Amino acid sequence: MTDRILTTHVGTLPRPAAFEAGEMPLADAVVDVVRHQAALGIDVVDDGEFGKASWTGYAVERLGGFEARPLEAGAAPLARGAERQQFGEFYDEATRSGTLWYSTSAQVLTPGAPTEWVCTGPITYTGQSALQRDIDNFRIALATAHVATGFLPVAAPASLEPNRRNEYYPTDEAYVFAIAEAMKTEYHTIVEAGLTVQVDDAWLTALWDRIGIQIGLEAYRDYCRLRIDALNYALAGLPLDKVRYHICWGSWHGPHVTDIPLAEIVDLVLRVNAGAYLFEAGNVRHEHEYHVWEEAHLPQDRVLIPGVVSHATNVVEHPDLVAERITRFAQRVGRDRVIAGTDCGLGGRVHPQLAWAKLEALVEGARRASARLWPG
Repeated sequence: MTDRILTTHVGTLPRPAAFEAGEMPLADAVVDVVRHQAALGIDVVDDGEFGKASWTGYAVERLGGFEARPLEAGAAPLARGAERQQFGEFYDEATRSGTLWYSTSAQVLTPGAPTEWVCTGPITYTGQSALQRDIDNFRIALATAHVATGFLPVAAPASLEPNRRNEYYPTDEAYVFAIAEAMKTEYHTIVEAGLTVQVDDAWLTALWDRIGIQIGLEAYRDYCRLRIDALNYALAGLPLDKVRYHICWGSWHGPHVTDIPLAEIVDLVLRVNAGAYLFEAGNVRHEHEYHVWEEAHLPQDRVLIPGVVSHATNVVEHPDLVAERITRFAQRVGRDRVIAGTDCGLGGRVHPQLAWAKLEALVEGARRASARLWPG
């Protein structure tokens, strides 16, 4: 129990220029980002995901059983889907200009070659060394900043599956559970180190646009249910209060008119054995969905971490709007079961100056909401 609204975020944060240029060691960069979060007043911090290439790309160095193959342009999951067809002109222009994500000019001019990973043998977890490095760096940074604990983001089995084609396992179920078995090592090691594990699962929802619309809602719910069962298998035995589960509808800057409504999947999300659920609630496509929590049953031992500032706009949210968004959820599930968060990771989504400004607005908005929710 607390007497105020706590604050956190989803994961990735802007990387220091010196670190990006190879002039700052990883350990020093993690200390820097943890100090920055603590100085702003973020209560539950992370390592900025500085030890990873990307939120799912890091698994390349942590999973055995895959081989890399060139991917034809336009064949990646993000390059397909109903929305791509409906807004083809927009997506063609945004892809050419590099504006689907926040990108520096160098990134736009030198895009990476598309690659897919193909499962050709038994999947094993090989990332013990990299994982321990991230845990050690983060724990040192927490101690340096005098922060008690924090979370480390990891990828869900369902979000590691896209762009990783299976040529080894006999069924989709066997394949997904093999990924879960391997990732179980990562999830459990983080919690055993005294940290909270956050499982990121953007593809579970984003794939509705790619495959769900074609197969229909019930078949898609079956698709999701299998992958949530695999995740729960990997999480088995972990305390609920040490697990956070994050969904979003993909964090690219596009129309998102084909996003599946939260109401259609909220019961499946709540099947995940996690103590906290993070989701988009601050952007204009999903802000209205706070009404879902008037009907959805949130178990008493769970909390919500709605996004109350968004990666989807360069506009920095006014703290009074942030407070209003927080209050909507507190009125529906209780003030003690809401933590203020972000829609998605802010690093690589908006300019670094704006990312930190949004976190400042988050903290101030939580302060103002707390004054409303704990009057006197």
